[in-house]
Amino acid sequence: MPSSTTPGSSTLTIPTPGDIPRHVAIIMDGNGRWATKRYLPRTAGHIRGLQAVRRVVEACGKRGVEYLTLFAFSSENWRRPPEEVNFLMRLFVQTLEKQVDKLSEQGVRLRVVGDLSAFEPHLRELIDDAVARTRHNSALHLTIAANYGGRWDILQALRTMLAKHPELSQHPENIEEAMLLPYLAMAFAPEPDLFIRTGGEQRISNFMIWQLAYTELYFCEDFWPDFGARQIEAAFEWYRTRERRFGRTSAQLNG
Repeated sequence: MPSSTTPGSSTLTIPTPGDIPRHVAIIMDGNGRWATKRYLPRTAGHIRGLQAVRRVVEACGKRGVEYLTLFAFSSENWRRPPEEVNFLMRLFVQTLEKQVDKLSEQGVRLRVVGDLSAFEPHLRELIDDAVARTRHNSALHLTIAANYGGRWDILQALRTMLAKHPELSQHPENIEEAMLLPYLAMAFAPEPDLFIRTGGEQRISNFMIWQLAYTELYFCEDFWPDFGARQIEAAFEWYRTRERRFGRTSAQLNG
């Protein structure tokens, strides 16, 4: 069981150490560059990237990961060329239409977090249906972050909290960290133990910026379409070498 932190700590619980991270969060980067290197259209990279998603979901499920969160489409990705954005939306629709039954058979519970109001009604209906059809599963909690941004998440949480507790706007000194947490998009999940970004970039790009405060950050050169069970295991091996102190000393951990 997680242990409580001292008063004033910004980390509310300290997770029990383990060889396998309970919650893995991934930025799936490099689809377009994978395709460009092969003189293919960027859309080919996104299609191949779906195969990587299936491999990683299966690998995490087999290794005992409880929560897997994938950054599929950021709030900044709308700036991409319109034809690429339109393709990604169609691919999202097709994936929901074809893959939800298989996910359910694997015991996967699907959630989608982000500002979904920007999506067309048909896509929102498919999301609602997929979430409802898998809600009773518990083998793996798979979350897709779509039209999501960490700053948006904090802002919407603050707005929702103040709307439900208007008295806090008059007495902001009464606001505590724990009061905001239930309104964050990922309130149902523990904070990630391991963050993975593929494609060689080394930044978190507005992804879960509240929740990643004490997460171990792992960056790899592989483009997302090449990612699979072998790369997941390499990330887990690296994770096992980390000493997660959460403000404590090594002597305290080993005493």
